[in-house]
Amino acid sequence: MATAQATATAEVFTYKGVDKKGNKVSGEVSSASSALAKAQLLKQGVRAKTVRRKPKPLFGGGGKKIKPMDIALFTRQMATMMKAGVPLVQSFDIVAGGSENKTMADLINGIKEDVAAGGGFAASLRKRPKYFDELFCNLVESGEQSGALETMLDRIATYKEKTEQLKAKIKKALTYPIAVVVVAIVVTGILLVKVVPQFAETFSSFGADLPAFTLFVLNLSELAQAYWYIILFGMVGFGMSFGKLKEKSLAFRKFVDRAALKAPIVGDIVYQSIIARFARTLSTTFAAGVPLIDALQSVAGATGNTLYEAAVLRIKDEVSTGTQLNVAINNTGIFPPMLIQMATIGEESGALDEMLDKVANFYEEAVDNLVDNLTSLLEPLIMSVLGILVGGLMIAMYLPIFQIGQVV
Repeated sequence: MATAQATATAEVFTYKGVDKKGNKVSGEVSSASSALAKAQLLKQGVRAKTVRRKPKPLFGGGGKKIKPMDIALFTRQMATMMKAGVPLVQSFDIVAGGSENKTMADLINGIKEDVAAGGGFAASLRKRPKYFDELFCNLVESGEQSGALETMLDRIATYKEKTEQLKAKIKKALTYPIAVVVVAIVVTGILLVKVVPQFAETFSSFGADLPAFTLFVLNLSELAQAYWYIILFGMVGFGMSFGKLKEKSLAFRKFVDRAALKAPIVGDIVYQSIIARFARTLSTTFAAGVPLIDALQSVAGATGNTLYEAAVLRIKDEVSTGTQLNVAINNTGIFPPMLIQMATIGEESGALDEMLDKVANFYEEAVDNLVDNLTSLLEPLIMSVLGILVGGLMIAMYLPIFQIGQVV
């Protein structure tokens, strides 16, 4: 049998027993207790002789972390298998067998065991909220109920691929400058702690007043040598505190989200990515047959910004009282005219999902162009900053030597 991943309500048990033909079998199964594990195996035609809780590994599971793109790939593969006419349970086996990530394979096998035991696909996914959010589960459930699971999985796969590509573009825009800034800080720190003190010993024998710029750098070097560990732990602590505070405090999260939208250059990327996610999520859920009110509830959490999340919830409230979607969107005052016009056309023509899909494509392409432009703009800017930092330190150190040479 396949390996199941433990969830919040289930544990992994190892078992040995015989199947219907009397053959000896062994493996692992996910269940809430050993008794339920035996019952689950019996439904699958396995009479278990021993069932024991699997001990947890001493140094972790050894598998790779499951990333959102892994979930997108799993969904795409399942859609492809089912469109080819492969039964659902067999599709799980094929996809799990082809996964190079053992943790992902365990997750798929755990879902397969639930489905093989008579549970629904969506019900099994809901046991694993760490990997499958409410929107994902609702769409799968809609596909199961309508008898078009393969079509729904295809739509979900497209949605996940598009949203993850969008996130990757934003990370691409931010990763390079952040990495360069970190390198600049490290290089500057090494120069202040290791290199500048060597010059300080030389300057002590000059017997002359040093330039103000050189004195400033020497004082900065002494400060770095005396308190480098405090500075280091302070930076790490600030980063951790920032993340925790953003996670726990709604007010702080709102402040950060508003600041991100107002940030120069990057703010435009954040804004257009929010609009793209809004349009993409609403298009996918509406095309799946999810009622507009329920779809808007799912869209609110998918925007990734508290300001727009609150705006979408206001839109939902207005739509529930009979207001047209385009009017409700316009009333928020924070969505672009293009989105409002396309929503109007979509409502009048009965093709709202298609119009929103076009909006999503437009803004996703806009984000891609902005990221490329930002990278081109930042490269010379970052090189200039690095040159000023390192070059400034070197000038400060050699300035007294130049002055002595002029005197001589």
